[in-house]
Amino acid sequence: MVSKKTLQNGLRVLAVPRENTESVTVLVLVGAGVKHEEKRISGVSHFLEHMLFKGTKNLPTPLAVADVIDRVGGSCNAFTSEEHTGYYAKVDSRHTDLALEWVADIFLRSTFPSPEMKRERGVVIEEMHMQHDDPKDWIHTLWHSLLYGDQPAGWNILGTEDSVRGLSRKDILLYQQSMYVPSGTVVCVAGKVSAPEVFSKVGKLFKSMGSAPLVSRSKTKEQQYTPALFLEHRETAQTHLALGVRGFALHDPRRYDLLLAATLLGGMMSSRLFTEIREKLGLAYSVGTGNEMDTDSGFFVTMAGVKNEGAEKAIRVILREYKRMTTELVSASDLRKIKEYEIGKTTLQLESSGSLAQFVATQELLEKRILTPEEVYDMIQRVTARSIQRVAREIFRNERLNLAIIGPFQDKKPFQRILHV
Repeated sequence: MVSKKTLQNGLRVLAVPRENTESVTVLVLVGAGVKHEEKRISGVSHFLEHMLFKGTKNLPTPLAVADVIDRVGGSCNAFTSEEHTGYYAKVDSRHTDLALEWVADIFLRSTFPSPEMKRERGVVIEEMHMQHDDPKDWIHTLWHSLLYGDQPAGWNILGTEDSVRGLSRKDILLYQQSMYVPSGTVVCVAGKVSAPEVFSKVGKLFKSMGSAPLVSRSKTKEQQYTPALFLEHRETAQTHLALGVRGFALHDPRRYDLLLAATLLGGMMSSRLFTEIREKLGLAYSVGTGNEMDTDSGFFVTMAGVKNEGAEKAIRVILREYKRMTTELVSASDLRKIKEYEIGKTTLQLESSGSLAQFVATQELLEKRILTPEEVYDMIQRVTARSIQRVAREIFRNERLNLAIIGPFQDKKPFQRILHV
């Protein structure tokens, strides 16, 4: 059961008690990500996330910040995405108060010391270098850029070297003041807790968070009339590729059809593409399919690292399986399997207080509603073979195809010739 309370300043507080656990996760989720940025300060959401671990009034150094959670054997971290940023601490339930106070401290009272900011620019730039040097990681950045181009949805979450070097302390503070507002923030506490205690403690810790209006942002532009291809020449021992289509946004009821289609094609070890590309053809170690949905955009993509000499063959297999989804109904046996897989996987994930907190808080922040796991499972069970085929026929069309490649190739033409379903 999820209990919710909205404080006077507009902050939403969620409590998710669970008796059969000894852990507690405190998560603060704020609606600020790369899609909320301007080009001059691209990467500011991610850089701000880093800076909240660099010192507060009570914990003046990065070591002091980290030491609080380390001393009780807990874990803490943060993450930045297209539409939100999260900060969390997971602890033994005996230390719930400590975790609440720690998260509130870094979120509300970080001091952004200038020397730390200077050092962190170098750290983030090295993170960019690490990302670029790993083709399996870099292909994600190329994929977003290919789909969305020069708009926030197409930018690297880390920013660019120039934008990060240009970030001033004033830029960080102004962005925090405009985006880290109560009406755009959710505090979720999940695990061995009671709702009344959560509401009381969070209310006291976050009462200093003054109310402010939520800043609007421009919508992501989705426009495509022909297949798109981006090739980055690199002398790699393996070709990395991302091949997929534009999908649906988060509120689209067809999201569960897409979820199951992705599971069937490349979401598990017995999936069609894993079986064909890895097990039968031996072309890849890693191959998988997934779909991502934001509030105003979405995509469906297969990513793989394949033998250089087998790149074209792997692409043909993926396209063949995409086409097959439009011409053949999923069998009753396969439909049962992919439904049970997704329900079972979600059930196991939600045994963790951290996953439970994120499951609940993300829905509240982005969708303004919270489905229980059972309601999600019901939506999955409603999917039919024909509804999957209808969705496949809508998305698997030539004009929606996109292919990003990293590998030792100079000529796009061989790939352009086969890019059709």
